[in-house]
Amino acid sequence: MAGRRLAASGALVLDSEGLSKLAAGDRRARAHMETARRRRARVVVSAVTLTEVIRGDSRDAAVHRVLSRITVLPVTVEIARRAGELLGATGLTGHRYALDAVVAATALQQPRPVVLLTSDLDDINRLVEEPGRPKPQWVVVVHV
Repeated sequence: MAGRRLAASGALVLDSEGLSKLAAGDRRARAHMETARRRRARVVVSAVTLTEVIRGDSRDAAVHRVLSRITVLPVTVEIARRAGELLGATGLTGHRYALDAVVAATALQQPRPVVLLTSDLDDINRLVEEPGRPKPQWVVVVHV
């Protein structure tokens, strides 16, 4: 996490691209995973993200290896409601944004500090913005 020192604990949240890159052995994604492990952070993925990544073929083996080392969180009623509220607050609509909103709601529920690995910086940054919280406590969105 170049230039930013994070305290022990917290969480690393993976969206579909974060999970895919980690499964593919991407150097940057692995570095974030190693940093999370050193800080004793939870590494999590929303169950909805599996819908975007798993295809039922041999390429899934690498994804399953990653999943065996992290926590898959269910989409609860609370998270689904919060995701809907995030969509309403940002004005984003459509299924693509709905999945991003579930990932964002999952990230917002994690203990701070939170880092979210994504390829979708603009939408995710809008969805995790927390004007009522001091900016140093916001979810840090990192492009992978």
